[in-house]
Amino acid sequence: MLLKDQLQDIIDSLGAFGPELALTIAFCGLLIAELLLLRQRPMVARRWLAGLTVGSLLVVGALTLWTQVRGFLFLHLLFLDNQAVFFKLVIVLAAILVVIYEITLPPAPFLHKERGVLPPEWYALLLALVLGLFLLTMSVNMLAIYLSLELVSICSYMLTALSKTRKAAEGGIKYLLFGAVSSAIMLYGMSLLYGITGTLDLTSTVFSVELAKNSPLVVSTAGLLTLAGLLFKLSLVPFHVWTPDAYDAAPVPVAAFFSVAPKAATILVLMRFATALPEAELGYAIQIPLAIVALASITIGNFSALWQTDAKRLLAYSTIAQAGFLLVGVVALNEAGFEASTFYVGTYLVINLAAFFLIDLLSHVQGDTHAGRGTDSGDSTSPYAISHFAGLGAHYPLLSIALTVVLIALVGLPPTVGFTAKFLVFSALYNAYQTTGDGWLLALFGWGLVNAVISLVYYLKIPFLLFFRPSRSEMVAAPHSTVPVGLAVVLAALSIWLFLKPDGLLSWIAEF
Repeated sequence: MLLKDQLQDIIDSLGAFGPELALTIAFCGLLIAELLLLRQRPMVARRWLAGLTVGSLLVVGALTLWTQVRGFLFLHLLFLDNQAVFFKLVIVLAAILVVIYEITLPPAPFLHKERGVLPPEWYALLLALVLGLFLLTMSVNMLAIYLSLELVSICSYMLTALSKTRKAAEGGIKYLLFGAVSSAIMLYGMSLLYGITGTLDLTSTVFSVELAKNSPLVVSTAGLLTLAGLLFKLSLVPFHVWTPDAYDAAPVPVAAFFSVAPKAATILVLMRFATALPEAELGYAIQIPLAIVALASITIGNFSALWQTDAKRLLAYSTIAQAGFLLVGVVALNEAGFEASTFYVGTYLVINLAAFFLIDLLSHVQGDTHAGRGTDSGDSTSPYAISHFAGLGAHYPLLSIALTVVLIALVGLPPTVGFTAKFLVFSALYNAYQTTGDGWLLALFGWGLVNAVISLVYYLKIPFLLFFRPSRSEMVAAPHSTVPVGLAVVLAALSIWLFLKPDGLLSWIAEF
C-alpha cells in the first residue's frame, strides 16, 4: 500500500475511534483536575473526580452507541463490529457502577487499613484500564492484542497495589510476576505463529492457509502458547494462581471490576482467535485443549472455594470456576456457543457486581457495629470472614435476601438468570458433542453439571449463616447510604428479571 493510501486509511479510521479518543482526553483531564484539587478537602476532591469520571464514561458509552462506522481500522490493526460495541458497553457499564458504588459508600474509619482506601489516582487509572479494554475488544492483529493486553495489565497491577497496605503490595507483586510470565509465554507463541504464517493479522486468509499446512500438534502448541495471556486475564487454569491474592488485596470496587470487565474483552479476543484457525483443524488444535482448561478451571475453582473462610477469597475462587463455565460456550465453537458466552458475560456483569457489593455492604455492617469481635471467638479479624455474617439476616433482611438471590444465581439455579446462562452454554456444548462425538466434550458437559451441584455447598454457606445462625454479639443498627444499597439490590433484582424476560437481551445479542 502506498504511503498516501496508508495516511488516508488512518484518517478514515479516526471516525470510528471517538470513544477511545474521549477516554484518552478524559484520562489527561483527570490528571490535571487531580492537581488542581489538591488544596481541597480529600472528600470534596474525590467527589469531583468521581463525578468527572462518571460523566466521561457516560459520554464514552454514548459515543460507542452512536458510532456508525464498522470495519477495519488503522491498517487492519483493529476491527470494529457490533460484537465489539456490545462488549464495550458491558465494560463501560461495569466501570460506571463501581465508581458510583465506591464514592457513595459511607467510610468506616477503623476498617480503612483492612479495606484499603482508594486514593484519588484510581479514577484516572480506571479510565486508562477501560481504554486498554476497548482496544482489546477491537484487536485482530497479534501486535495490537499484546499491546492492549499490556496496557490492561499495567493498570491492573497498579490498581491492585494502590492501597497503602502490606497485603495490597503483596497482591500487586504476585499479580505482576504471574502477568510477566504469561506475557513472555504469549510472546513466544506469537513468534511461532508469525514464523509459521508470515503475518500477524488474524483475519488474513494467509494466516489460516499457512496454518493448515502444518500438523495439528504444531497448531495446537503455538495456539495454546499464544493464548497464555488471555487465559491469565480470564483467571483460567493454569494461569489462575494470582486471582485469590489479587482479589483479596484489592479494594472491593477494584476486585469487582476485575471480575467482570477484563473477562468480557478477553473472551471476545478468544472467540476471534478460535475462528481464525483453519476450520478442519479446530477439533484437535483448539477445541480439546480448551475443553481441558475449562474442565480444570471449573474443578479447581469449585473445590478450592469449598475451604475458604473469607468471603472475598471465596468469590475470587468462584470467578475461576465461573470463567470455566464462560469458556464452555467458546469450546462449543459454534454460533450458538458464542452467543451463549456473550449472554453469559452480559448477565455475569449483573450477578458478580451485585455479589461483591452485597458482601462488602454486609461486612461494613458487622465491621461498623462489631469491630474486632472476631478476636474473641478465634475467627479471622478480617471484616470479610464468613463467620462474621452469622445472624445478620434478621437485622438486615433486604441485603441478606438480595445476597441469597445473587448466590443462587452464581450456582445457576432458577428463578435467576444464572440458570439461563448455564443452560445456554451447556446446550451449545452438547450440540457440539453430537456433531463431533468427542469424548472430552461429553466429559466437560457431565462434570460441569456435577460441579454446579458442588458449588451449592460454598455458595449457600453464607445464606445459611445469615438466616440460621445467631449473631455472636449484640447487634446495633448501623447507618447505610441509600445509593450503594439501592444499587446492589437493583442488580440482584435484575438477575431475577432477566430470567423471566431474557428475550430482550438475547435478541440484542443475536442482532450484534
